[in-house]
Amino acid sequence: MKIVKIISEIENLRKSFAGTIGFIPTMGYLHEGHLSLVKLAQKENALVFVSIFVNPKQFSPNEDLQSYPRDTDRDIALLEQVNVDVLFLPTPTEMYPEGFETEVSLSNLPQRLEGAVRPGHFTGVATVLTKLFHIVQPTAAYFGQKDAQQVAVVKKMVKDLNFPIKIIVGETIREADGLAMSSINVFLSPAERKEASVLYQSLSLAEKMFKDGETDTEKIKTEMTKLIEAKSGMIDYISFANEQLDEVAEVKNGTLVSLAVRFGKTRLIDNIVIK
Repeated sequence: MKIVKIISEIENLRKSFAGTIGFIPTMGYLHEGHLSLVKLAQKENALVFVSIFVNPKQFSPNEDLQSYPRDTDRDIALLEQVNVDVLFLPTPTEMYPEGFETEVSLSNLPQRLEGAVRPGHFTGVATVLTKLFHIVQPTAAYFGQKDAQQVAVVKKMVKDLNFPIKIIVGETIREADGLAMSSINVFLSPAERKEASVLYQSLSLAEKMFKDGETDTEKIKTEMTKLIEAKSGMIDYISFANEQLDEVAEVKNGTLVSLAVRFGKTRLIDNIVIK
């Protein structure tokens, strides 16, 4: 695996290669969810690039950038094990040199769900991905379904700005008890980790109620809330939305059910698409 830290080196590598490139942008502290995207990209592309960059621009003022988990040596070892071709490992100064002032923002999709409680988050996401897409020039970029709103934002940005990139969404990879794999799960205490499995239980309950004939989102949300509040979780939101992330009153096939719940100081998100 080639490790590159300088933008110009990545650009030169890309110019020297005419085949397909699959790209997985990450913030590191990798887990099986990330590696599943690598394996998916390897099936569909000649080369696979991964980036690790803890993007300061997507952290809201009330979020602690410095506490985000990091273990670069471990990440490198994991990527070598799955035979990633190139790792792009830039510094904040490399990505945002002195005088940097450009932002990429969307007017509608970021105004709800995560965007409503994390001001500026999706502007930071769109800005860094725009830079990374221009630098790497991938054929396809791979994201996990767990971050459903991010996926919607990226798809819209790529469409609106005519990026010649396919956006591929990999399924959410879960622990044995259903908890979605996430880099921040490490912050859960043993008791919180045990109770956090209620997120997937509540999403599964929503799907079961729909299959049993219930379509009223408020009735389903009430039962989900009861289940979560029986544990230590504090609900930020439970959402039933269409592909445009507009809230819906009636559940149907394709409805996105998403939630954000706090366990102690750790805020977890998860979702399913009703089938």
